[in-house]
Amino acid sequence: MDGTLLVVATPIGNLGDLSERAAETLRTVDLVLAEDTRRTGRLLAHVGSEVPQRSLHEHNERDRIAEILERLADGARIALVSDAGTPTVSDPGYRLLAACAEAGVRIEPIPGASALLAALVASGLPTDRVAFEGFLPRKGAARTARLAELGTERRTFVLFVAPHRVAADLRDLAAACGGDRRAALCRELTKRYEEVLRGGLAELAADAEHGVRGELTLVVAGAPEVVPAQLTAEDLVARVRGLVATGVTKKAAIAEVAAATGTPKREVYQAVVDAGSA
Repeated sequence: MDGTLLVVATPIGNLGDLSERAAETLRTVDLVLAEDTRRTGRLLAHVGSEVPQRSLHEHNERDRIAEILERLADGARIALVSDAGTPTVSDPGYRLLAACAEAGVRIEPIPGASALLAALVASGLPTDRVAFEGFLPRKGAARTARLAELGTERRTFVLFVAPHRVAADLRDLAAACGGDRRAALCRELTKRYEEVLRGGLAELAADAEHGVRGELTLVVAGAPEVVPAQLTAEDLVARVRGLVATGVTKKAAIAEVAAATGTPKREVYQAVVDAGSA
């Protein structure tokens, strides 16, 4: 295929964040695929673009793919945008991108604003290992399972949060992760009333009970490393005796206890000798 699908990141609030490359792309493509044509229409007017639009959202994406692939096969340059930020990040477009990749269509990213990255760098939390979780499931077993997973997630993780659900999400995260787990609730990033609220999850949950408005992104620190409790010689001996009682040889029991506890084998052996169990 000779056409190109250009995935264009748009501002998440401040129009000044639109790159010159993105603006030029929106002026020169043959078609713009927009999540909301009215909202994108204002952006196109801002950059002086008269390119026609076609809606592409969660309710019609599947039905539009064949039509778009046909235009791309004819050599069209088509831009994909979402309402704000980078397309497909908790926004429509993934199915189209997958279909284009499968069909051999050239996909060209035009990078730019992302609430995920903006919140992460503003949070002050570790960024060496990060997980993006999108929105939490609203209810039921799926929500319970996701919260349980996040309770032990070692990486810093980022969530998108709806204003009307922020208090409930923070309460449930505090219960799953611990109320003192560090977090940053980022509100209205790049906009006039940008604000980053930092604290423990329980503290943020209490503050959110009074209501939080605007676009919200939540960054939560990963679970702390669990340091194994220091085992005494008596603990080691008891574990060895327990294994021996099940029919395991003493030598094998010592090796198994050493491996399971991270204790040097000679130390386990000495504890057994000192206890008169050799």
